[in-house]
Amino acid sequence: MRARILTAGVALAALIGWSDALHAAKSATASPLQDAQVALDERLYDRALTLVEPLTKGDGALPEARRLKIRVLTRLGRPADALAEYGRLEAKIGADDDALLHEMAMGFITALLKDMREQMRGAAYTALKELDTFEGIPYFEDGLSDGSGLIRALAAEGLGRSKEGRESPRLRTALEDQAAIVRVAALKGLGRSGQRSVVGLVEGRLKDEQPTVRVAASAALVLLGRVDAWNQVRDAGAATNPEERGAALRSLGDLRDRRALPLLKQALSDSQPSVRGAAASALGELGAPQVTAALVPLLADPIPAVRAAAAVGLGESRESESVPALKKALSDANQAVKAAAASALLHLGRPYEDVAMAIRDLTQNADPGIRAAAAKALGRSEGPAAQEAIGRLRLLLDDPLPRPRIAAARSLGHVQGGERGELVTILKRALADQDEAVRATAAGALGRILRPSGSGRAQRTD
Repeated sequence: MRARILTAGVALAALIGWSDALHAAKSATASPLQDAQVALDERLYDRALTLVEPLTKGDGALPEARRLKIRVLTRLGRPADALAEYGRLEAKIGADDDALLHEMAMGFITALLKDMREQMRGAAYTALKELDTFEGIPYFEDGLSDGSGLIRALAAEGLGRSKEGRESPRLRTALEDQAAIVRVAALKGLGRSGQRSVVGLVEGRLKDEQPTVRVAASAALVLLGRVDAWNQVRDAGAATNPEERGAALRSLGDLRDRRALPLLKQALSDSQPSVRGAAASALGELGAPQVTAALVPLLADPIPAVRAAAAVGLGESRESESVPALKKALSDANQAVKAAAASALLHLGRPYEDVAMAIRDLTQNADPGIRAAAAKALGRSEGPAAQEAIGRLRLLLDDPLPRPRIAAARSLGHVQGGERGELVTILKRALADQDEAVRATAAGALGRILRPSGSGRAQRTD
């Protein structure tokens, strides 16, 4: 018996020794690049960087080594260093690597999601919404635990933008969030889900303490097939509370049901400016043929915010009959109204010459908010106006203050008709901006342009 045990022990020792020898042989034949890749796959990022670093010294480094180093630096939360390495890779191969650039852009965003500053987290989650990829869903779910209601609302909005995000159980739990803006965002997303299984949860919000939440619940039920809920939204449009009236009118615009036309037109003469503005915005979303005739008089409203809402509504209506009135609004004494009129004209596909003088004045305004509004307007450019708009946005990326630069970076991701290569080049440069919020916003715009097709992209149904 002892002999058999000894024999088995010797055999086991021999087997272990053979296994160790085989492992050693494999390690000896494996290249340092392969070892670094294994370390990356095993999430041993510091070790991966130690292994790949010597392989990227000098101009003769293999592109594969630089690509690996970029991925490692991105995973380590060092996107700025990854960008510098990407510049060396691009110089070597003479072209962009779209997949790698997208991954690096994602790194600029995720590096700020846990930042101590709410403003930076807000910029990161806003940029993440631009990407529309599956990658964003876990981050949005994490964002629902943020200490800021604003950030949680952004996270809920992000989940609500895609079919996959709307299926997240975390979006359902957001209906119990302490902040009304989060509950509203969750209701909007669940309403677009089309899932009858959430009807009971949504109905529970019809008795919410906040009128805006109750309105959002009714609108969500309409989208979920509850025909009677439309009357609840309509009735809220005539509520005594101005906040509730405004929320209901905006919801009627979102629902795009032309039965709301009489109520919206009536609300254009409401005593509350916020309600008139909400009605103007909703009419634009409605897209009815009577919109121009109803909204043009509002361009003379005594309240600038109402005039701006009317201009935006006319742009959304896509009716060319509004062009003369919008051109006249470019001379409005209020700069925000002027920016809204320029935005509407560009959205209507008008040539850049129609707004050139107004945009020049807006971008030279001393108020950074007005310069940011000009950048936002340029993001609505379509067709022939796109190239001129891109040139102006490029200049705004050099603005001395972050706010206009942020607006310019985001707009570059929305311009319709620009040359893709030029946009990518501009946004890559913006990734090196001194302000982290600008970098994250540029990354979001870049990711939007490089948006992967197929399984990497979240399916949009809204």
